[in-house]
Amino acid sequence: MFDSPHRRYNPLTREWVLVSPHRAKRPWQGQVEKSAPQNLPEYDPTCYLCSGNERAGGVFNPVYTGTFVFENDFAALLPEPPDQVPETTHPLLTATPERGLCRVVCFSPRHDLSLPELDIPAIEKVIATWTRESTDLAARDFIQYVQVFENKGAMMGCSNPHPHSQLWAQSQIPNEVSKEFAAQTDYFKVNGRPLLLDYLAEEQKRQERILAINDHFTALVPFWAVWPFETMVVAHRPTAYLSDLTPAEVTALAEIFKQITTRYDNLFEISFPYSMGFHQAPVDPAGEHGAGGNPHPEWVLHAHFYPPLLRSATVRKFMVGYEMLGMPQRDITPETAAERLREQSLIHYKHRP
Repeated sequence: MFDSPHRRYNPLTREWVLVSPHRAKRPWQGQVEKSAPQNLPEYDPTCYLCSGNERAGGVFNPVYTGTFVFENDFAALLPEPPDQVPETTHPLLTATPERGLCRVVCFSPRHDLSLPELDIPAIEKVIATWTRESTDLAARDFIQYVQVFENKGAMMGCSNPHPHSQLWAQSQIPNEVSKEFAAQTDYFKVNGRPLLLDYLAEEQKRQERILAINDHFTALVPFWAVWPFETMVVAHRPTAYLSDLTPAEVTALAEIFKQITTRYDNLFEISFPYSMGFHQAPVDPAGEHGAGGNPHPEWVLHAHFYPPLLRSATVRKFMVGYEMLGMPQRDITPETAAERLREQSLIHYKHRP
């Protein structure tokens, strides 16, 4: 176990993280978060995401029984070309138009059931919805990337507790994906193998950061994790898009998601907050997947979970000061985080006898 300060390299982004294990012993007299309500109703008449309820502008949701998708009422991106952008008369002052589409995916009509409390078939339906909507958005001729993500919990900026996720599709490749795309492409050119599959093979040999594994996916705490209980779910074969997954792989992914999120909830016996998102390959215009037929042998489909909690349900990790001005820093090692998560039961704490 590492007990002294050291840096770890993230080959996906080609950036470093500072690890300071000894700092986990320091006393905490800082901010303490309020715990989120634990007993949500099955249906909330005031919730704008619940089945049959009114949303912004007087639009009413249908009485849905499975997943429900709609165009975001307050979208960050708009499909039409912008009328204007900031004037740029100097190369150091650059702005370009950005177009896109934003959709919301409700997991189910149940206001009170997040991913770990859904059964496997219900999680499969959520994955199928992400896949269908990703494919539809990628087919637009101006879209270069589709980001599937979920912000869970008020601590992560979620404005409504009804379990839901989002898809943002945009005309340019976003920063984090661009970094991963470049790193995986360069690695493949040199080695002839996908970076993430080589990394996964090494992690499977060592086992110390592995959380869950089945025939098609592995969940682990990355060697270079930044957030205290950060995890990554990685496919076992090169897969550029959610739409590449077979039915067996969709079931396997649902099983891994249920295991990981259940362990999260059990860690502090709360509905564990996080930001989660899939990294699919960029879209190439006008072909399969909305792609122009350009293959992505370098890409391995994966999902990142970034949870903010550090010591308890009410003490979070802040990315401030040195993290904002220098580089990311963490206190507990990824190996310690993996051990604590592995210790958790796969039976949700609300359903224990």
